[in-house]
Amino acid sequence: MIRTEGLTLHYGGSQILHGITLEARAGEVTCVMGTNGVGKTSLLKALAGTHPRSGGKVWLGGDEVPVVPPQMMARRGLAVVPQGRMIFPLLTVRENMETAFALLPRSEHRIPDEIYELFPILKEFLHRRGGDLSGGQQQQLAIARAMIMKPRVLLLDEPTEGIQPNIIQQIGRVIDYLKGKGDMAIILVEQYFDFAYGLADRFYVLKRGAVALEGDKATLSKDVLRATVSV
Repeated sequence: MIRTEGLTLHYGGSQILHGITLEARAGEVTCVMGTNGVGKTSLLKALAGTHPRSGGKVWLGGDEVPVVPPQMMARRGLAVVPQGRMIFPLLTVRENMETAFALLPRSEHRIPDEIYELFPILKEFLHRRGGDLSGGQQQQLAIARAMIMKPRVLLLDEPTEGIQPNIIQQIGRVIDYLKGKGDMAIILVEQYFDFAYGLADRFYVLKRGAVALEGDKATLSKDVLRATVSV
C-alpha cells in the first residue's frame, strides 16, 4: 500500500534519514522501532508531507507520489495520529471529529456507528471540549478522527505514550480490528515493546536515521529484535 526507496530527510544542514527503504502492506501492522532520536517521527513526517523529504521515492497504492504538502497526502488516503494527539482543545468532541469531513464528499459527512462502538466514551462526551478530556480520551478522539477520513494508510506515532493501561489495551484492540478489515496499511511507531510486538506483522528498527534491522515477525527472533531496539 505504501513503499519508500532511498528516502532521505534533512533539517537544515543536518541529515536525519539516510536512505530508508520500507514497505507497509494493507491488512498488516508495520512497526517502526528504535530509541529516542533515531528518526522514527521524522520518517512519519516525511511520509505525511509535514516535512518534505530531501530525496528518495514514495509509492502509495502503486502510484509514485511527488513531494507534496500534507493536505495532498491526506487527499491521497494517508491519515496521521501524531505524537501528542493534536486535537483542538476548544472544539467539542463532535466538532473535532467533524474536521475530518473536509476530505470526504458531502454525502459522507456523518460519524460512522463503528466509531461509537469502538470508543463509547466519545459518544458520552460528544459536547465536551477536547481540552477537557484526559490524555487517554484525547488519544481515542485522535484515532477516531483519523478513521473518519477513511484512510488507505494510517500512521500512528507513539499511541501509548502517557496513556493508562486500560486505554492502551483498548487502543490495541482497535488497531487489531483495523488490521483485520484488510483494506488499510498501518504504520506504528512505538517504544512499548510488548504492545508493538503483539500487534505487528513486520518490523523496521532504526539507528541513527537508517534501517538497522528489518523483517517479518515469523522470521525475526523476539530476543534479537528486543536487543537491537534497546541498543
